[in-house]
Amino acid sequence: MTKKKLKGTILLIWVAFLMLNIIACFHAYKFTHFSDEIGEKSKDPQKLSSFEKIKTLMFGIDNPRPTNNLRPTQPFETIKLKGTKEIECWSIKVDSSKGTVVLFHGFSGQKSSMLDKSDEFIKLGYSTFLVDFMGSGGSEGNQTTLGFFEAEQVKSCFDYLVEKGEKNICLFGTSMGAVAILKAMDEFKLKPATIIIECPFGSTYETVCARFHNMNIPAFPMVSLLVFWGGLQNGFWAFNHNPTKYAKNVNYPTLLFYGEKDEKVSRNEVNEIFANLNGKKKLVTFPLAWHENYLLKYKEKWVFETEAFLTNQ
Repeated sequence: MTKKKLKGTILLIWVAFLMLNIIACFHAYKFTHFSDEIGEKSKDPQKLSSFEKIKTLMFGIDNPRPTNNLRPTQPFETIKLKGTKEIECWSIKVDSSKGTVVLFHGFSGQKSSMLDKSDEFIKLGYSTFLVDFMGSGGSEGNQTTLGFFEAEQVKSCFDYLVEKGEKNICLFGTSMGAVAILKAMDEFKLKPATIIIECPFGSTYETVCARFHNMNIPAFPMVSLLVFWGGLQNGFWAFNHNPTKYAKNVNYPTLLFYGEKDEKVSRNEVNEIFANLNGKKKLVTFPLAWHENYLLKYKEKWVFETEAFLTNQ
């Protein structure tokens, strides 16, 4: 190869590398920041048409700010908690309460999406505390960090309830909410009575990989670039955001739910998290459930396992 061709090849590689980084930077921002535009969020990757996949690859996902379109049917109080971001919560109290269950939603969700589960906990005799993570619903900001900084908001809610005299606190989280709980337990050494988590991912890298696999697109090198830029834009090293490792410092009774057809979180990820949990623990799986609300297909089983777990602690 002549020097001229070599220089041209090197230049081409640098231009391609630069373009990949620009695309990754743009995509990472759209994935971790909600827009104020009204609209529907992007479909799950496996539901996209070929045209929609190309559009997503070119322009990133549509991520409008999650809003609360429902309200509790029971009397409730709106609580604002101050922290790095102000977050909005709904407190629903019941007479002769057995304790309080704090409910944390998943990625691109909001506290109203947890109302059906809140209702089930209320039927079991528990007060509930539903939380909008930063960027969602009535909370401040437009940012989401897949549970990294949301862990601080788990702590804020826990501390608030402790200050109010609650002694029996159950932390409940689904997907990103579950990850935020695991990180909060690891970082802040919280001491809840119990933990119930649903479908937590094993690491940031693995959860981003899953989105590419669901679109039948090679993960290399874009996943690494997306994780790098997503962390840089949000002020943390995203490669170290690892719920599998956080689980090693969880020493309280934990119930872990998982859908066996989950397209976003692998069974291996869940098995590793479960293996690392310390203390009393139970894994319950739902054979035909995807990465979804388990009450839709397995309400009776979900309620039975939840009640049994809370009763036997």
